[in-house]
Amino acid sequence: MEWISTATDVFFIAPFKDMIGLPDFFLQVIWEGFVSGILYSLIALGFVLIFKASGVFNFAQGIMVVFAALVLVSLYGMGIPAWLAVVLTLGVMGLLAVTVERVVLRNLVNQDDAILLMATIGLTLILKGAGELVFGGEPKPMITEELGFSTGSSDWEVFDGIVIFQHIDIAAAVIAVMMVAALGVFFSKTRIGRALRAVADDHQAALSVGISLNQIWAIVWFASGIVALVTGIMWGARSDVSFALEIIALKALAVLILGGFTSIPGAIVGGLVVGIGEKLFEVYWGPIFGGGVEAWFAYVLALIFLLFRPQGMFGEKIIERV
Repeated sequence: MEWISTATDVFFIAPFKDMIGLPDFFLQVIWEGFVSGILYSLIALGFVLIFKASGVFNFAQGIMVVFAALVLVSLYGMGIPAWLAVVLTLGVMGLLAVTVERVVLRNLVNQDDAILLMATIGLTLILKGAGELVFGGEPKPMITEELGFSTGSSDWEVFDGIVIFQHIDIAAAVIAVMMVAALGVFFSKTRIGRALRAVADDHQAALSVGISLNQIWAIVWFASGIVALVTGIMWGARSDVSFALEIIALKALAVLILGGFTSIPGAIVGGLVVGIGEKLFEVYWGPIFGGGVEAWFAYVLALIFLLFRPQGMFGEKIIERV
């Protein structure tokens, strides 16, 4: 039984002793996980927006984050002022939304979900190819200071230690909270928000009561483009803008599985669970597994949810009659 005692000490007792022994470092890890979780949640929100309004799983959301950020930094590089570059980037994302609706979605109304998914995968490849052709494949620094964000940090004394708060991380958390609140009001209180939910429930029924399916899809893809731009700015400020961000965006899939594909609160809670959880496991349990826990933790957690609660924490359980 000695090996059981040793395993218990290694996996449970020792990590918790480290947490208690250095509470300031523990809070630092929690904070960094919280910020990562908020940014995962922002990416997941883009998926949720489109899925709620059209029932389409937009596989292209990750590349939309990269594309929006690349457009912004490239416009600034052409000598355009930062905030004007933001406005022009929003215009580009709006044009992309209209193009997707007219060229892709309008021709696929009432088609099988698998066909719509394949269409978004095709869109991913097109945007990635176009992005590499126009912008190149080299990482580009985000214009953080030019947009008015501070790149400094503040040191807070906690538990006789120091916890460092990066100003850009604080800004990311505040902006994410504001965006989530705005989207929540948009979906629940506005006429367009109710129309979005009606379209998601049944395309034909929505059309029969006079809801313009084409208009609704264009609006929701544009809203998703706005979320993609904000996410690209925040992620780019932490790690530059490159196509590697698309890989980070894939973690939003795990967030959606945890929170539920149709739930905005679920996207937030799922993102925080993934962000904080992977940081804790990387720091305190990472040495046991040889490091690299952040690369697979989210997907293992998602697999567990798929086995025991496939609809997620806030998702609706779907029962089909056969």
